[in-house]
Amino acid sequence: MNEREYLAERFEEHRPRLRAVAYRMLGSLSEADDAVQEAWLKLSRTGREGVDNLGGWLTTVVGRVCLTMLRSRTRRGEQPLDGHVPDPVVDGPDGMGTGDPEERALLADSVSLALMVVLETLNPAERLAFVLHDLFSLPFDDIAPLIGRGVPATRQLASRARRRVRGAAPPSDTDLPTQRRVVDAFLTAAAGGDLEGLMAVLDPEVVLRSDDGPGRPGTVLRGARAVAGGALAFARMTSGSRSLLVNGGPGAIGVTGGRVTSVASFTVSGGRIVAMTVLADPERIDALGLRPV
Repeated sequence: MNEREYLAERFEEHRPRLRAVAYRMLGSLSEADDAVQEAWLKLSRTGREGVDNLGGWLTTVVGRVCLTMLRSRTRRGEQPLDGHVPDPVVDGPDGMGTGDPEERALLADSVSLALMVVLETLNPAERLAFVLHDLFSLPFDDIAPLIGRGVPATRQLASRARRRVRGAAPPSDTDLPTQRRVVDAFLTAAAGGDLEGLMAVLDPEVVLRSDDGPGRPGTVLRGARAVAGGALAFARMTSGSRSLLVNGGPGAIGVTGGRVTSVASFTVSGGRIVAMTVLADPERIDALGLRPV
């Protein structure tokens, strides 16, 4: 085995973790793949000389690439709209999903779509510090050089991001079967036009965010009655829905005319739905490669 083959083999061992880092940083599966590819190109050019911890080295490379991409978004004025929904990671029966099962499991672990929405509100440096330290246990000594700040300042960035995440990301019940039963009740009520059934499983302060794609403003509905009304209207336009896992939590796809037209994620707390995120951008839905059955 020559040097390049050895590096390629070692890189593939780290790819799932690197893709998970990039996804949490960017909220885009395609951009995450681009960032991971950049890391491979750097490794193939520089080799492993002087690299004692390849996994840590690759993680910092991916972090640096993602930070550059996030800052580029900011310079172009691509600030997320209130209704923007990051790419969902979908896992269902019959092989339905957005990648290799091992990668999906790592991507979805403890990263709800509701949390991904909150991460979109952090500035690039805050997001990097929080993701690398809190989600991947990278020491601040390794993170600080990436953002050009000292260790105390980097620690403060992560702390500020942590407070914002805790204040904005709704807590969820830990029992997944119970969460799925609540979501199944919601889907059944919506399909049957049962307003009372919907109100019974929606928290009074529930918030729904829907991303319909470029040129169409994101929709944000607040309160049980508004969300129930939106769910009934949406159900009348679809031919059915299917329960599955989205980012490791309860979710569903909507199907119209034999095509997947939406992916929804639910946060359930206290036996009621407290938050919903819906991706209905046709181009992004098609890119996920989901099957309706």
